Amino acid sequence: MTTPDMPWGAYAPGMAQQPTAGGVATRSGQFTPEAARRDVPVLQRPVNGRPVAWLDNGATTQKPRQVIEALAGYYATANSNIHRGAHTMAREATEMYEGGRAAVAGFLGAPSPGTIVFTRGTTEAVNLVAQSWGRANLGPGDEILVSTLEHHSNIVPWQMIAKERRARVVPIPLLPDGSIDQAAYADLLSFRTRLVAISHASNVLGTVPPVKEMTALAHRYNAKVLVDGAQAVAHFPVDVQDLDSDFYVFSGHKLYAPTGIGALYGKPEALAAMPPWQGGGNMIDQVEFGRVTYAPVPHCFEAGTGHISGVVGLKAAIDWLTSFGREAVAAYETALLGHARQALAAVPGLTVLGEAPEKIAVLTFTLAGQDPVTVARWLDQEGIAVRAGHHCAQPSLRHYGVEAATRASLALYNTAEEVDRLAASLTRLQTQAAA
Repeated sequence: MTTPDMPWGAYAPGMAQQPTAGGVATRSGQFTPEAARRDVPVLQRPVNGRPVAWLDNGATTQKPRQVIEALAGYYATANSNIHRGAHTMAREATEMYEGGRAAVAGFLGAPSPGTIVFTRGTTEAVNLVAQSWGRANLGPGDEILVSTLEHHSNIVPWQMIAKERRARVVPIPLLPDGSIDQAAYADLLSFRTRLVAISHASNVLGTVPPVKEMTALAHRYNAKVLVDGAQAVAHFPVDVQDLDSDFYVFSGHKLYAPTGIGALYGKPEALAAMPPWQGGGNMIDQVEFGRVTYAPVPHCFEAGTGHISGVVGLKAAIDWLTSFGREAVAAYETALLGHARQALAAVPGLTVLGEAPEKIAVLTFTLAGQDPVTVARWLDQEGIAVRAGHHCAQPSLRHYGVEAATRASLALYNTAEEVDRLAASLTRLQTQAAA
């Protein structure tokens, strides 16, 4: 990894894997958001004349300089295709790519790098499982249980494969507080259930379901479990072996990494039983017109040239996040969520959707008399970035009888001062509307 005073010529691929006090920092002491903010260049820019308050982390997170420099360093000194080259830079690029796979495995608590498949993100990873595992294992009358919390990316792929295979998608309902109705879930499970699809954390309500317990119950019926970790991995530690999930998916761009890179974890036996989904390039062993053999898992699921620089950036992001201490970050975000709940409770006409006992720092709300897009545009004029709309999770919002809402989603670099700016701005909007 480069640092500001390091010339590109001094960069070496292995350096990205060595945290230092000036790069992917080895940190001591109590975590503070200021320590994270110093690493993120975009947080220093003004928006509409005000310091930017990036409260749209559920859509994408901002990137630390360590990730930006890792990308630039790779392209400046080690750019090459991987696996098939005999020259030095091909070997270096391959080492970086496979080093990233090992880093993801360690980050998720996976048993080996061979259980990690690189994808473009959560959406592609879910589609891979649906099109490969689903096509091979689903048949007429089979059921896929999908929680009402889910992002559309963990609903639509199952609807598509269910229609093709004449299976059925069955929604798992929610309770009024936005948590999954566990009694209803237990009643819906049967020996017709082939797979359960569930978020580890909701992108709209912030709900963190009891995934480990739900997985154990599904396994009693020999059902597989896919966990959507897109909103979870940046907020708290994940151990896929402890969860015992069959599949776990996430996107790098919600983890301070570049866009266009993500990963699928699969249990070895699950991946070994899945046929390749896409053909060509990196996923082959031998090709003849009469027959073809495929590369071993996980490479048989990675057709074509992978997002090599994205993997380099993903590893840098993992190094950066873990350097702070995952438990410390989780504790800070929980405290910030508590502060945000109190601050928003004082805003006239504001209603937060979803108050499950276990949730990440996501606050989706409606404001009486105000359209969510109008609210977001008002906040933008004061440099506050939030998300407005259906958040690609329409069933979750319809559970509360609304089609759109405003969402503030917090991350480790957000501060109580930014939350107070949000609450004060919303109060001014309501005061102006009432005048």
